[in-house]
Amino acid sequence: MENNEVAKIPVWRLIGESGRKIEDVVARESPLTIFLNNQELVTLLCSPKDLGYLAIGFLFSEGLVGSKAEIKKVMVDQPRGVARVETEGADALADELVFKRFITSGCGRGASFYSAADVQNQVRVESQTQISTEQVHTLMKEFIRHSEVFKTTGGVHSAALCDTKSILVFNEDIGRHNAIDKIFGECLLEAIPTDGRLIITSGRISSEILLKVAKRNLPILISKSAPTDLGVKLADDLGITLLGFVRGKRINVYTNDWRIVNDGR
Repeated sequence: MENNEVAKIPVWRLIGESGRKIEDVVARESPLTIFLNNQELVTLLCSPKDLGYLAIGFLFSEGLVGSKAEIKKVMVDQPRGVARVETEGADALADELVFKRFITSGCGRGASFYSAADVQNQVRVESQTQISTEQVHTLMKEFIRHSEVFKTTGGVHSAALCDTKSILVFNEDIGRHNAIDKIFGECLLEAIPTDGRLIITSGRISSEILLKVAKRNLPILISKSAPTDLGVKLADDLGITLLGFVRGKRINVYTNDWRIVNDGR
């Protein structure tokens, strides 16, 4: 674990009628202002790690970057909390979206620019990838083992890109949107394929999380937590298999259950 992900602070711990002074560990939080072609676009509250991946993942999720080839330069000034990204051809769209920012339901004050048109224009995921219930539980156990900052602080969300057998890319952040954007930013910059693979997240599955996943053509989304009604509707409409409350031996399959192989049913 990198030192800049956590901070130690003094606390007075009370148990019943007794108390004592201890040193506790909390997750660090910092702002990241993203500039796109010298235009200030958005400020995210995030964990101060992998900020380049976060910036690129966010821009991809918002439709401002479509491929690695469009990116000319990524510059991160971590002490100042600034990421500058130079691309080709995004200026006009960025000008328009500055006035359409939508503050989402995310931890860490997530920001999004998506609209109903994004959903209508999103191509349905047609992947034939399937996964067994046993593989789901095995992946979730591995996912929990990877979540070191969460186990230390209880104050972050985790996300992972997986195939049906193992975790391929993992990250954590105070924001559930940010954790997923860091995954997608790394995939884009490091040329890691996402088609036919799946995402695991610790966070709630709301509509904007579902749309992020659909844009990467990922057929399966797994969470330890709950979905919202619109998240379920979008998963159904866009052909994504949505699993929630994956804990212990439990799995709730909300949509497109044909991708889940279960010998017990």
